[in-house]
Amino acid sequence: MLALVYPTACAVCGASVESRHDAPACAMCWARARFFADDDTVCWKCGAISEAAVPDDQRKTIRCGGCDPDNFTAARACGLYEGVLRASVLALKREPHIGKRLLQTMIRTQRRAPIAAANLIIPVPLHGKRERERGHNQAAVLAHELARGTGLELDEHVLVRRMHTKRHRAGMDARARRESVAGAFAVRAAKQIVGRRVLLIDDVFTTGATVSECATVLKAAGAENVFVLTIARA
Repeated sequence: MLALVYPTACAVCGASVESRHDAPACAMCWARARFFADDDTVCWKCGAISEAAVPDDQRKTIRCGGCDPDNFTAARACGLYEGVLRASVLALKREPHIGKRLLQTMIRTQRRAPIAAANLIIPVPLHGKRERERGHNQAAVLAHELARGTGLELDEHVLVRRMHTKRHRAGMDARARRESVAGAFAVRAAKQIVGRRVLLIDDVFTTGATVSECATVLKAAGAENVFVLTIARA
């Protein structure tokens, strides 16, 4: 009813969005979207997509090589940063709302190996100054909804951002991004994550620098594994 009274345009094609559950895109664009599937060949560690044909029994051996320095256990995304997923990421930065379509897509991705082994959800934190500027932390919004949809435990206080770093700019390479977040995160009340299998939530996986730095401090504090789930990957 809200969609009928206050119609909004699809952020992808411009047509009317029939349901707020689909926001910020229309049902047609969601139907045309290409999400990562169970049988896609990906780097087992970072989830980078590959066009190579690999037998099922060898999928766990696939590595892209680019993520070797990263400290997370494995990372997965719903799909590429394009179309409805790109629109969803941008909309979430403006408004703390997650449509049902996006949440269902996140839950399906979370239930796949290897990240399905996680038993504790933690969002990538924003620095207090940045969060006050934006009004919300989009990763925390995602984490709350995912915890409610999966039944997994949520802790949004154990991992904190202690440094206000500059925003990553387009064109920054992986090394520059890693240097920009070095030492930016810390763990408090470490006993709460000792032995836990953490699912770290963020909106976009670009080079993996931010989630790798988070994984470094989480593992140092005693986390058994640190998995990563994002809406999209660049």
